[in-house]
Amino acid sequence: MTDRRADHPVGRSADRESPDRRGPGRYLWWLVTRQGRRVAAGALLGSSWMVCLTLPPYLLSRAIDDGLQSGDRSALAGWVAALVAVGLLNAWLAIMRHRTMTRVRLDAAFRTVRAVVAQATRLGAALPRRATAGEVVTIGFGDVAMIANTLTVTGPGVGAVLAYVVVAALLLNVAPLLAAVVLLGVPLLAVLVGPLLARLQGAETAYRDRQSGLAARFADIAGGLRVLNGIGGKDVYADRYRRGSQELQAEGYRVGAVTSWIQALGVGLPTLFLGTVTWLAARMAAQGDITVGELVAVYGYTAVLVAPVSFFIEGGYDIGRGLVAARRVIRFLSLEPDPVGRTATSAPLDGPDSPSVLRDPASGVEVFPATLTALVSARPSESATVIDRLGRFVASAATWGTARLDEIDLAQVRARILVADNEADLFAGTLRDVLAGSRDRDEESLRRAVDAAMAQDVVRGLPDGLGSAVDAQGRNLSGGQRQRVRLVRALLADPEILLAVEPTSAVDAHTEAAMATRLRTARSGRTTVVTSTSPLVLDQADTVYYLVDGSVAAVGTHRDLLGGHPGYRLLVSRGADDDDVAHVGDGAEAAPAPRKATP
Repeated sequence: MTDRRADHPVGRSADRESPDRRGPGRYLWWLVTRQGRRVAAGALLGSSWMVCLTLPPYLLSRAIDDGLQSGDRSALAGWVAALVAVGLLNAWLAIMRHRTMTRVRLDAAFRTVRAVVAQATRLGAALPRRATAGEVVTIGFGDVAMIANTLTVTGPGVGAVLAYVVVAALLLNVAPLLAAVVLLGVPLLAVLVGPLLARLQGAETAYRDRQSGLAARFADIAGGLRVLNGIGGKDVYADRYRRGSQELQAEGYRVGAVTSWIQALGVGLPTLFLGTVTWLAARMAAQGDITVGELVAVYGYTAVLVAPVSFFIEGGYDIGRGLVAARRVIRFLSLEPDPVGRTATSAPLDGPDSPSVLRDPASGVEVFPATLTALVSARPSESATVIDRLGRFVASAATWGTARLDEIDLAQVRARILVADNEADLFAGTLRDVLAGSRDRDEESLRRAVDAAMAQDVVRGLPDGLGSAVDAQGRNLSGGQRQRVRLVRALLADPEILLAVEPTSAVDAHTEAAMATRLRTARSGRTTVVTSTSPLVLDQADTVYYLVDGSVAAVGTHRDLLGGHPGYRLLVSRGADDDDVAHVGDGAEAAPAPRKATP
């Protein structure tokens, strides 16, 4: 989401679409009920296909007994024609079953993705503290696919049960002994595979957890590679990642071992079962208890039964993996955002009808409408914390007008107050999309915002200008370019109150001076708060709050504080002589004496 409005539940599904988070089984059932008609159609097609697979052996036995043995060519032709017709019907049913179950899987996958994205939006700024990037990536790429594949059970799985019953009934007409073997043998196969499925769930859970942890570590290393190179820590972290990768590999071998046994049994046990039933039927035919046609039918029935038995085993395997994946998804969906509102039974209040004062009692900061206010602290985290309280990203007693901020409807707070964090996410896309956010912007608005943020060189430096591709997190941009892109985005949003954290810390002094002047002009008549220790920015502020230990130690204009508060003067001078600092405000483009090196 653009900047830090992400904890507002925008686009959240209606109550009837809320996922069932009471357990992994209930979540899978919720996915089934969300597309009940389609699942029912898949079950019907799958059952029809499975049952129709049992018809060819019966038709073949009648063609042998009534046509070949008796020499009746017309009967033989009739049964062969029926066999061809059933084959064509089975082909059509198989196509329709596959198409329907593909839609079932895709619906489950997209519904899960939508639920995860909505939850990530709801968590907003709390997401990095509630879940690692690796966990979210693992859910998106692995668990979603597992859950979708599990819903295959609703089609061929149901059909396998019906086919099993139909085959048993057909064999009962041929020989009760063979029917008994089938009725008892299939459950025995399930019992043999059951312990492996339970073991697989445990192995899969451990593997997925370790995989998400390793993915998070890789993202951390990739994101901080330059810093690690600078401090000589790349080899240390690389070694840690290597050990973690080896541990994950060992866990993967464990999962693979169990999976291989399940798949081997899924193929081997049905084949062994087929051989056993065929051997019994052959003995009965040799003894004259059944006809040759019935022997062929028994073989066909048993061969057909291989598919349902394999589906039983594979279905159990898929359900086990699906439960593991669903457990991870509902664990993520059960996370709660930071408590930024009071627990009250009354309805939320509306925000002020007109621009009003924003107060933070904890620090003593008061932000008046239509002013540019600056917060200065030796510890940047202290002024950033004030911003978080004024933006309602942490619980506080902050007020807006006459009401407590946490009693006002959160949607209104997010629509009118924007916290522009210096580390806000930049999503992949064209530069135009990155700047515009969720709304279309006309060319003139884009030009004005780009100009105000001194980002013209960013646009000109990319091959296709505003149409150029920007990598995720702006990795193909420099630190100063990313900062200006974030400021352009915030200015385009044009909130009633803009709370900007260190908006100019990564640019050179000349650019910073121009940005400070243009920011004041662009936000004229609107309320703006910035955190900074730069004299160039502070000189543009109407009011400057000097914070010590998180509380206001002095308040006034930049020049007033320079002359009346030594601690403030020492902080913002950065080692320059007092006379040099005193002249900072003489010109918008003037640079202070020694300035920190910037990228």
